[in-house]
Amino acid sequence: MRAALALCLLLAPAAAMAADQDGSDAATAGRSVEMPYLIAPVIVDDKLIAYAYVSSRIVAVSGSAAIDVRDKLAFIQDAYVRDVNAKPIGKPDDPATVDEAGLKARLLADTRRIMGAQKVQDLQILQIQVTQLRPPPNG
Repeated sequence: MRAALALCLLLAPAAAMAADQDGSDAATAGRSVEMPYLIAPVIVDDKLIAYAYVSSRIVAVSGSAAIDVRDKLAFIQDAYVRDVNAKPIGKPDDPATVDEAGLKARLLADTRRIMGAQKVQDLQILQIQVTQLRPPPNG
């Protein structure tokens, strides 16, 4: 019985670390900050064709770092808006499709620039929904 209890106590931290590395909600509880929706223009041939609605979450390294992120939320959101309006978010070979990996890297870099790299573990893109603009009516 004692051996089983000792084994459980030894394996619990390893299980927590494994859960932490996969980015699950339980592992990031208290360390994650949901960001407001980001509305990013989708530009093809210098024409606005759609808007991408991006929901994301910043994962801080600790609970206290998450509080610091919340304190700077407006500055982070401002940086995100400036970023997506300064440079297209589409894939180089398909500008009508959002480059999720590239967008994540850019937003994570913006977050770390504002917060400091030591406070931010990751940025997770939760959902991207693209809404096409309606063509102008004929006539």
